[in-house]
Amino acid sequence: MKILFIGEYSNVHATLAKGLRTLGHEVCVISNGDFWKNYPRDVDVTRTPGRLGGILLMARIYSLLPKMRGYDIVQLINPMFFELKAERLFWFYKWLRRNNKRLILGAYGMDYYWVHECVTNKPLRYSDFNIGDELRTDPDAMKERHDWLGTAKERLNKMIANDCEGIVTGLYEYDVCYRPHFPAKTMFIPYPIIPANPTIPTSPTLPIKIFVGISRARSAYKGTDVMLRAAQDLATRYPDRVVLTVAEGIAFSKYQDMLASSDVLLDQLYSYTPAMNALLAMSKGIVVVGGGEPENYDILRHECRSVARNLRHESRSVACNLSETELRPIINVQPSYDSVYHELEQLVLHPERLPQLKQQSVDYILRHHDYLKVARAYEAFYTKKLC
Repeated sequence: MKILFIGEYSNVHATLAKGLRTLGHEVCVISNGDFWKNYPRDVDVTRTPGRLGGILLMARIYSLLPKMRGYDIVQLINPMFFELKAERLFWFYKWLRRNNKRLILGAYGMDYYWVHECVTNKPLRYSDFNIGDELRTDPDAMKERHDWLGTAKERLNKMIANDCEGIVTGLYEYDVCYRPHFPAKTMFIPYPIIPANPTIPTSPTLPIKIFVGISRARSAYKGTDVMLRAAQDLATRYPDRVVLTVAEGIAFSKYQDMLASSDVLLDQLYSYTPAMNALLAMSKGIVVVGGGEPENYDILRHECRSVARNLRHESRSVACNLSETELRPIINVQPSYDSVYHELEQLVLHPERLPQLKQQSVDYILRHHDYLKVARAYEAFYTKKLC
């Protein structure tokens, strides 16, 4: 197959492209590298600041149009697949639609259906937008509501979702928001991770190294502020047993280096599931404190059965036959300071838990997120859409 990926979130497309190329497919990734994270891509469409930056980006995209035609599959990372106003993207989507065989929409992050469902139907006990029946009112949550509800972004998202051949969801949270609207075309496939295959020590060492990555502009929205405060208080109480490292706004390559020497990663507070940042840490044998609700493990079992049916090849889906009651590597926390502090303190007081949790983290990635297994699932999904 000839496949074009447009846009990037947290290295999803770049990693998936590696897997699909290994399987023999021709893949091109066009993106801005996900802003300051600077993930790898084949064609760069980074926008410079200001109105002139928008004009230059438009000119750049128009010049690339001949390179964006004739693909079997074009997958968009998000309805906002280029860094332009939504009004500008209607034309580009329709051009891509006319000049390629199949269009796939990625449901990997912020979009209309994610915002709308969390604000109105509230299928999740907590999310970026609600805690129970109460809507969150922090500035970032309010901003996203204003951006996506009743706007051109909403119209664009609805148009693409209704028009495209398939929708791929990367987390339980996004699946539960899309599937009720598009049950026939929605497919959950886990995010791809290149396994690190680390050697896990059989006994714990002190102090425990806790790592927190911060996007300062979205700290309250993602709950990093709450998690950081709990970790800081813990480090103050147990100075000989805890070392806390905080990283803010650094490139992906440097971030990986800092992460690699850690024992524990604090991830998104309001998530049910581990996303790319947490999965990357788990592949390195780092224990994640964050989203590990039962729904996360349940959807993986359903996905495994679906992938096995699509692949029709037992050896390729052997990992899917293992019950996911075996692995519980993620230390799940509720969206509160007390929950985070309590779970971290239990780790500090019982460090003998760490070796098993670290090994389970590595096994979890190999079982569900190995980039080649994930690439085969996408391959099966794309092949079905081309029939």
